[in-house]
Amino acid sequence: MLKFRETAMRVTFFIAALTSVAAVVLICVFLFAQGIPAIGEVGILNFLLGERWQPLHRESPVFGILPFILGSIYVTAGAIILGVPIGIFTAIFMAKMCPKGIYGFVKPALNLLAGIPSVVYGFFGMMVVVPMLFDTFDMVDGRSMLAASIILGIMILPTVITIAETNLRAVPQELYEGAVALGASHERAVFKVILPAARSGVMAAVVLGVGRAIGETMAVTMVAGNQPAMRMPYELFRGIRTMTANIVMEMGYSQVGSLHQGALIATGVVLFIFVLIINALFSTLSREKNIKDDMKKSEKDSDM
Repeated sequence: MLKFRETAMRVTFFIAALTSVAAVVLICVFLFAQGIPAIGEVGILNFLLGERWQPLHRESPVFGILPFILGSIYVTAGAIILGVPIGIFTAIFMAKMCPKGIYGFVKPALNLLAGIPSVVYGFFGMMVVVPMLFDTFDMVDGRSMLAASIILGIMILPTVITIAETNLRAVPQELYEGAVALGASHERAVFKVILPAARSGVMAAVVLGVGRAIGETMAVTMVAGNQPAMRMPYELFRGIRTMTANIVMEMGYSQVGSLHQGALIATGVVLFIFVLIINALFSTLSREKNIKDDMKKSEKDSDM
């Protein structure tokens, strides 16, 4: 009977894993089957490097998504600059420095922050962040790249904090005690021993935060200004449009089977590839760092 139960659970877990893989494969097949022909018809260089997006032009529609690619990169980079340091420091505080009384208040608030719908973040941005930027910097319109970066920076905090805190708590306590026994202060032991030991988990938190930022749609659509124009990184007070915002704004009135709809789906393909590249890049950097650390450790052991 026990062997039957073990076999049944293995089959159940295998089916669950296979379902997840199948879902990813089906999504990839749909995206590439619908998007690649559109890219081929427009031309890959015209599609990726084109600076104009005019899908409704009667004589010669133009499908260039470079402004949207740059817009997604800009707001994601802004969210990383604003949100990741705050998230990591908050995770360190909650894992190693926060009193129990304060932790009992901060942790539920963080969980509540994670459960807020993105459209509510968008309303907050429209009602608070956008007017604040408009009054502070005397802008023509507060909806801008900076507003989108601030909102995204807030939205990625729960992801970065929760995952980073979990990995910091998973570091063996013996490492901290050994550092303190050798004369390190509490802060030095946390930042020089605990944080490096949890590096891979912290990197995973950053990767998931980046994925959350680059894939966000509703909040960015509400506060970014949605201007399909080329921008430079220093034009923080100008409106932009991201790839996700362009898809959600125009998919509703694009004709089924048209080149316009195919170009929007192809934009999703580019977004999907972006996420894959980001994950692969962070994984490679983390792996190289681990290899270097192992080599240094081996050299030290050989010297001893």
